[in-house]
Amino acid sequence: MARKTVKIFLDSNVIISGFLSDRGAPRIILDLLSLRLPFITAATGRYNLIEIERNIAKKLPEIMEIYREYFPKIHLKVTPLPKEKDLKRYRGMIDKKDLPVLVSAMNFGADFLVTGDKKDFAKIAGDNRLPLKIVSPAELLDVIKAFLE
Repeated sequence: MARKTVKIFLDSNVIISGFLSDRGAPRIILDLLSLRLPFITAATGRYNLIEIERNIAKKLPEIMEIYREYFPKIHLKVTPLPKEKDLKRYRGMIDKKDLPVLVSAMNFGADFLVTGDKKDFAKIAGDNRLPLKIVSPAELLDVIKAFLE
């Protein structure tokens, strides 16, 4: 029986955390993506990349070189900035700054939006209107583990 492909969308904080530490769930996710496992397709959004690069330049300039060297090795697809009509449909569901992340993940067709932002995404995590599941990096590793068993 063929395995299903799982589509994941990484929030900015997961990517930054993965580059900052050599251990922990975010780093393991980035390492797994670098292996190009056939059952995982991953993306982040253009909005996220803008946020990542702004935050690194402002708060963590010492990791900019690492980010630029290793980001291509994790093989993330990059979804375009969401259109205003797509944002409008979900406005009010989540904080304005997180709305482009949510819509980008849905536009990608993600099964899972992976975020370490428990505070802002927790209020919609179980919303049945969403076509994806919002999970922490550790929860995603449990999903991936199930594929490997």
